[in-house]
Amino acid sequence: MEDVDVVVIGAGVAGLTTARFLADDGRRVVVLEARDRIGGRVHTDRRDGHVTDLGASWIHGVEDNAVADAAAAVGIRTVEFTVGGYQVDSRPIAYHGPDGRRLTADEAARFADDVHTVDRALADVVERSAPLDTYRDVVARAVAAPGWDGERAERVSEHLEHRSEEQYGVSADLLAAHGLDDDTIAGDEVVFPDGYDALPAHLAAGLDVRLEHVVEHVRHGGEGVTVTSERGAFHADAVVVTVPVGVLQSGDLVIEPALPERHRQALGRLRMNAFEKVVLRFPAQFWDPDVYAIRQLGPAGRWWHSWYDLTRLDGVPTLLTFAAGPAARAIRGWSDAQVTDSVLEQLRRLYGDAVGTPTSVQVTVWQDDPWARGSYAHMLPGSTTSDHDDLAVPVGGRLHLAGEATWTDDPATVSAALYSGHRAAEAVLGHPVPIERLWARDGQHG
Repeated sequence: MEDVDVVVIGAGVAGLTTARFLADDGRRVVVLEARDRIGGRVHTDRRDGHVTDLGASWIHGVEDNAVADAAAAVGIRTVEFTVGGYQVDSRPIAYHGPDGRRLTADEAARFADDVHTVDRALADVVERSAPLDTYRDVVARAVAAPGWDGERAERVSEHLEHRSEEQYGVSADLLAAHGLDDDTIAGDEVVFPDGYDALPAHLAAGLDVRLEHVVEHVRHGGEGVTVTSERGAFHADAVVVTVPVGVLQSGDLVIEPALPERHRQALGRLRMNAFEKVVLRFPAQFWDPDVYAIRQLGPAGRWWHSWYDLTRLDGVPTLLTFAAGPAARAIRGWSDAQVTDSVLEQLRRLYGDAVGTPTSVQVTVWQDDPWARGSYAHMLPGSTTSDHDDLAVPVGGRLHLAGEATWTDDPATVSAALYSGHRAAEAVLGHPVPIERLWARDGQHG
């Protein structure tokens, strides 16, 4: 059995952030990672010379954001791309009506104004909602308030349903009424043309990271912590568990004694989502070059309703769309060819024969990833906003949980993972540490 000061389980951004702070404070830290790579749900693919982020893509708002600050400080290149938060406007969007015709600028502006009108009312409706109300429930009340005709109300309701799916990978009837309370964007959104994986790579430099170490058992108590993996056991003073909610709920990782009731209740009100990416590269651009996104309104856009133009990242004509919530569950098990045909059928409603044959297609399968079991967590009806933070309360001074699902202010983001890792490190150390040390250029790993 190997003795260290702290074992960190998971080499995603949360785990690497925790380990970075602890190692820089002089602690002996080992990071155990089940995969054959670091990064967790930050995963960049570079096949055929193209850079594709198969996991996290965006920083959703760069103002007062530690991930943005870290990227800037260590020289990770970003490109502004402000529509990833499913905004209704903010940047040029090509809207198409239910018949496939592109809306005029005035028509698109009127639709956006309607969405903003409902959004302004929605906060009060959510505030007055009952504990078991869903996001669909509160949207229905807010949309009904202006007294619009059926078509007008239907389009706004549809947009907000898709917002639930694209933001949290779940249909609106399975998301808590307050499940999008944190859906605010402070400043521009940006993406990473050279790959988001530069961030975990920077964090991991110099750390003792053991890949392909599947942790099966964690025992914690007065004598310390014992962590058992398929490839050996470790004894430590503390353990920080950063695996996704889906893995915690699976039972594949046994924690003894079991998590306290407070933690179990919070965990029970969270679920991993169904959210997959489809990235299509084309020989030529057939869509309007002046837009950030293409949106299809109406019933035909039930699954494929939004495409994001990634051409600006490397000059290769590329569209990104999402199979989100119901769509992701429906296509589970489909071949890439089946997914491609389904997406192209919808694109051809808008652009006809101008739609070429893709030169490459990449479809993610996070739902079937045993080390993720989904893309990120969402709140079920009946949850409370404190559930995320409740998961992070230290247990007996030995056991700590971190990860995107343990951070209330902005869950489901890389920023949440980073902040939660910082919090866990401070809890282990027993004293505050400025978060800026994570990217200090004169640090041990800078």
